[in-house]
Amino acid sequence: MPTINPQVDLYIFKSAEFAKPILNHLRGLVHKACPEVEEKIKWGMPHFNYKGMMCSMAAFKQHCAFTFYKAPLMKDKKLMANAKSETAMGHLGRISSLKDLPSDKVLLAYIKEAKKLNDDGVKLPAKSAAAKKKEIVVPDYFSKELKRNKTALKTFEKFPPSHKREYIEWIIEAKTENTRNRRIAATIEWLSEGKSRNWRYEKK
Repeated sequence: MPTINPQVDLYIFKSAEFAKPILNHLRGLVHKACPEVEEKIKWGMPHFNYKGMMCSMAAFKQHCAFTFYKAPLMKDKKLMANAKSETAMGHLGRISSLKDLPSDKVLLAYIKEAKKLNDDGVKLPAKSAAAKKKEIVVPDYFSKELKRNKTALKTFEKFPPSHKREYIEWIIEAKTENTRNRRIAATIEWLSEGKSRNWRYEKK
């Protein structure tokens, strides 16, 4: 029998009505593909662990997201392309209904592939020190906006490198200047409220 975590039950219960069938379906497929999976709540959202982190899911106001921890190592490159799109967060793209999901056959194959990566002990490639340093360089156009809001600047300076990278990558990956400006404005607003880039994950 699958090992069910009551905290995940509660997360789904508190989610929007449209999200409940999506989350329950994804949860069921994970257990079907990996019966030994362990459910946990981490960073405010359900994670499925098997010999380490394997995948996770989250519900937002109007869509859901599903991510694979080792997606960069998986065969289907669409997974990473989905995660980098302007409208989605997650490797399956923006999920607003069950119809937005790939077929069960495809999803089960994805999950089994993620399971095998953990079975085989395959690790994500470590980033070089130079790459890590480059990731947290603050662009001038963002630095100027930060200096105009002391509260936002103070929050940003106190954040760990991982939180800083999340904001900076989101801003510099914008495909147009208008998108970049909107993201900078949102970043300043969220920082002034003490929020991380993925604050929506942090359910109370």
